[in-house]
Amino acid sequence: MNPCPCFFRLGKGRRGSIRFLSPPVFLSSDLQLLQWGSEGSLNHRDRNSTPQPLLNPRGGLLPCCPGAGRGRGLGAGREAVTSSRRRKNMAGASGLGTGPGAAGGDGDDSLYPIAVLIDELRNEDVQPPLENLATVEETVVRDKAVESLRQISQEHTPVALEAYFVPLVKRLASGDWFTSRTSACGLFSVCYPRASNAVKAEIRQQFRSLCSDDTPMVRRAAASKLGEFAKVLELDSVKSEIVPLFTNLASDEQDSVRLLAVEACVSIAQLLSQDDLETLVMPTLRQAAEDKSWRVRYMVADKFSELQKAMGPKITLNDLIPAFQNLLKDCEAEVRAAAAHKVKELGENLPIEDRETIIMNQILPYIKELVSDTNQHVKSALASVIMGLSTILGKENTIEHLLPLFLAQLKDECPEVRLNIISNLDCVNEVIGIRQLSQSLLPAIVELAEDAKWRVRLAIIEYMPLLAGQLGVEFFDEKLNSLCMAWLVDHVYAIREAATNNLMKLVQKFGTEWAQNTIVPKVLVMANDPNYLHRMTTLFCINALSEACGQEITTKQMLPIVLKMAGDQVANVRFNVAKSLQKIGPILDTNALQGEVKPVLQKLGQDEDMDVKYFAQEAISVVAQRLRKLDFPVKDSGEPSVPRADKNHFPRPRVPGEDTGKGPVYPLHGDTRDTLAQLEIAELVHFSQSRD
Repeated sequence: MNPCPCFFRLGKGRRGSIRFLSPPVFLSSDLQLLQWGSEGSLNHRDRNSTPQPLLNPRGGLLPCCPGAGRGRGLGAGREAVTSSRRRKNMAGASGLGTGPGAAGGDGDDSLYPIAVLIDELRNEDVQPPLENLATVEETVVRDKAVESLRQISQEHTPVALEAYFVPLVKRLASGDWFTSRTSACGLFSVCYPRASNAVKAEIRQQFRSLCSDDTPMVRRAAASKLGEFAKVLELDSVKSEIVPLFTNLASDEQDSVRLLAVEACVSIAQLLSQDDLETLVMPTLRQAAEDKSWRVRYMVADKFSELQKAMGPKITLNDLIPAFQNLLKDCEAEVRAAAAHKVKELGENLPIEDRETIIMNQILPYIKELVSDTNQHVKSALASVIMGLSTILGKENTIEHLLPLFLAQLKDECPEVRLNIISNLDCVNEVIGIRQLSQSLLPAIVELAEDAKWRVRLAIIEYMPLLAGQLGVEFFDEKLNSLCMAWLVDHVYAIREAATNNLMKLVQKFGTEWAQNTIVPKVLVMANDPNYLHRMTTLFCINALSEACGQEITTKQMLPIVLKMAGDQVANVRFNVAKSLQKIGPILDTNALQGEVKPVLQKLGQDEDMDVKYFAQEAISVVAQRLRKLDFPVKDSGEPSVPRADKNHFPRPRVPGEDTGKGPVYPLHGDTRDTLAQLEIAELVHFSQSRD
């Protein structure tokens, strides 16, 4: 028997950061992988020993690879498969190194690449290995093997399906170990539709036995596939067999099984009539909505919109609305939060003629209680959807009932609650209009923007562009423009930085003409501020606005201010002037660069401050490059060369009392990525030599 050349195991490099494919591995009868050791010897077995064959579940021996011992390897096996029967899993996988089984050492997860690669082979070749892989303990391997078997089943003819695939499913379903039975649960739905009536009865019997299995893991797997299996069954079988199974699983002693039964309820409800739903499904669903386990109630709340659509309007009004009220006032915060998330969808799915009445009388009282809930996650979940109710309830109800709730949430101590309200203001704006909105909500927003806690102010700034887009340029200039400018002189740097980025986003939203008339003049006035921090903010704003405003505004309005600030008394301002000139240099034309920018940078290059000199020389090199690209003659400045700014150089920190006119620039270590690349090459060369 030839060694199998197909399967490779992803091992870790000896240095930890480099990974490569190890030499060929072999499958033994107990599905262990044998690999070459680091010095070229076989682990667990002598080098000269013969690989063990894989046991065929139907009896006899199976080579570890199709074609091994038969003169037919993986390449020949692929040639025998027509293009229509090629497996597509390898195209979906990003490679062995990224699969779940590539991460973790020598456990069963190392079988995962085999489950992927085996999809490339022929159906009759791969079913036995996949059957064995579907029984291993590692969940990732089993799931991948089941996925591959499901795809293989579609390639079988009905005759071949009953001859080869259905017996495989039966063997898995009757296996001694729970892993095989859990894998079988995912295969019933793919083989049932094309089986004969006699075989269908056997398949249903097998599934019933798994639903009442002694092992909770098997019942859990059966519950997760119950809805999928119900979709391929005949309606009579659904009523007579699936519904009783659903009832039993929904009353299982394990809550992990009961919550999966709730998920299956959605699929089952879509198949039954209203009368059947009322008599067969609703008693069990009512029980689940009041289950003693909060996880089951959470699943009901999480799937409530799907349940509402599947049950229909009549059952929704009579049964689901009372259940939803109980979920909104549940004792567990997780359940209340899940229900609060579904408030808007619930209203949208109600009948149009009864929608407003139901929400106002049966839902809104519970929403008012959630606004002041003790759990911030519940309040945040409600704030993310409550604004959408305004489009359902209309203008009058929104002003009278919802606006007070919005105001309360805007003043909530939790930042996420406030931001969820601000991010959905456009829903309210469409209903009540901008004037009504300005009289009610905007005063609260302004109050938050001037909050004593800087993090609160920062949160409002981040949502200001969104708010401006919702309110429009005229209203923004009237109410919020002065607020944005005030943030530029805030005493917290993080606020000033966020305000600078905010201006750039506003210019991108409202256009350069608005910026030239409204923003730029106010920013440039700050260049004369007595506080040097505010003067530096002017430079930061120019850096951010120059690209958005374009060459003309930058050259005519911003550049003269920057050049004027080159004579500032504070060194921090001067070296930021050099950085600003470097930033806006690519935007300026050649005349401005050669005639105005370069002389100023040369002067700063002779500054007495070490940092000013460094950043000036850095900017000079960038400007010179720009001029060379434009074929403009560049004269040597005659200044001693200073290393250009790159990732390998940084200015040495200044020591108090030293001469600021001199100061070396220390090189950093080279790029670590280059070092790692060299390491990887050396590692691979060493590996190939060790094999030889």
